[in-house]
Amino acid sequence: MSASDVSPGLRAPAGQPETTARVSAIADPVPVGIAGFAMTTFVLSCINAGFFTGAAGAPMVLGLAIFYGGLVQLIAGIWAFRRGETFVAAAFCSYGGGFWLSYFFLSYVIAPKLSPSVAGNAIGLYLLAWAIFTFYMTIAALRTNLAVLWVFITLTATYVLLTLAELGIATTSLSQIGGYVGITCGVTAWYVAFAHVTNATFKRDLIPLWPLS
Repeated sequence: MSASDVSPGLRAPAGQPETTARVSAIADPVPVGIAGFAMTTFVLSCINAGFFTGAAGAPMVLGLAIFYGGLVQLIAGIWAFRRGETFVAAAFCSYGGGFWLSYFFLSYVIAPKLSPSVAGNAIGLYLLAWAIFTFYMTIAALRTNLAVLWVFITLTATYVLLTLAELGIATTSLSQIGGYVGITCGVTAWYVAFAHVTNATFKRDLIPLWPLS
């Protein structure tokens, strides 16, 4: 399969060098990485939105956070580094190994040992840092396509809403709103994964992603 057989999808901004021979020898990591992100985000967002008994249902996402959203996405990021795709690699390694694995560690190892008042501020600061990272990744996503850009816009909004809720700056209902926005993010990410798999299989752009560059 040549580089032209794969939908551009979640790709680095135009102008970034990429070795065609290397790309053609290694399969596209985007469907695996973004599918792991999509499913884990969707499940956690359903919990934040108040489905499945709300916070009491948080352990539901544990396995996904470690394995699919965490390790699998991290492997996809390393895979992207091998292909010379900096934007994809930065996204997958950060949200896989960086966010989901650290989310598990923070939620189930560190936070339970903190007093409730301190825990809320700690998680709020943690989410704020991820909101900042996601915002500048959104700027870079302006050179990818509309579907991927929407993933980053909704993810930034999700982090901001959850940050405000955890820091107590606004009403806790923002956590539920953040859950609904996160569901939108997860579903859109699934669409990107679906487009990559389908377009690569049919060897043409059957599912549109609406390139921006």
